Amino acid sequence: MPLSSTILMVRPVTFGFNEETAANNFFQNRTSETQKVQQQAMSEFENMVNVLRSHDIEVIVFEDTVNDPKPDAVFPNNWLSTSPDGIVSVFPLYAVNRRAEKRDDILKWLNDNFKVKDIQDWSEFEAEGRFLEGTGSMVVDHDNKMIYAAISPRTNLFVLEKFAGANSYQAMVFLATDKNGNPVYHTNVVMALGENFAVLCEEAIEEEWELIAVRQLLESTDHKIIPISRDQMISFAGNMMEVKNKEGKNLLVMSRSAFDSLHYDQRQALGSFAEILPIAVPTIENIGGGSVRCMMAEIFLEKK
Repeated sequence: MPLSSTILMVRPVTFGFNEETAANNFFQNRTSETQKVQQQAMSEFENMVNVLRSHDIEVIVFEDTVNDPKPDAVFPNNWLSTSPDGIVSVFPLYAVNRRAEKRDDILKWLNDNFKVKDIQDWSEFEAEGRFLEGTGSMVVDHDNKMIYAAISPRTNLFVLEKFAGANSYQAMVFLATDKNGNPVYHTNVVMALGENFAVLCEEAIEEEWELIAVRQLLESTDHKIIPISRDQMISFAGNMMEVKNKEGKNLLVMSRSAFDSLHYDQRQALGSFAEILPIAVPTIENIGGGSVRCMMAEIFLEKK
């Protein structure tokens, strides 16, 4: 599986609790301390950028725009993705107040600086109430042309199949739930896919035949499965991403809360594949309901 060495991030300007996304993101926690939360989120963001760059990972930072307050702009991977085939994709978002995150200036910058074969915009499905939130909804194995997707209000089967078919991918679909039986809002909270490993919350996939199918596919594509529990999933242990720095070294980026939730043997297993890089983003996790993987949009495109 190809690993990105270039990451796109968006600096938050109006970060905060999003009432619209809280309808089905049960990882969010309400707060009234708007100004304090924004300051803390900005501090966490800057620290994460600095940590990534200090480990020789290229980070492209765009400033969020002040018009149309966008509390979740720090999570660009939900509206934007790129592929090693040179495709830039724009996705339909569940929350109306998130749709302003989709920016033509970012798309133009990518087109000016990278070799872009095509830009696919799937936003038309928003009018039909059908959504597919990028690499939040889809955990993509580019080498094997496979997409893992947990169906939820944010991940529509019809749009998923359209996207997969248009890009010659196949989809492995399943249902993942939290301990209260609610569908987990994004697949990249349930699982993470590295070059030679997969982190998977097996407890969340209650249908035995679905779990067997997911496991068999991961194993047949030479991914060692490292299971996590639902409690660890709540700590965002499934929301991690393996990247490759400029020297070709594999790094596994996860939040500090995710790292702290892992047992010794899990840390050892993951550390055998890549150097673990824990970064603290507690405010962004607690209020925004997303973690470090959600904050990074991988740029697989070739530079001009």
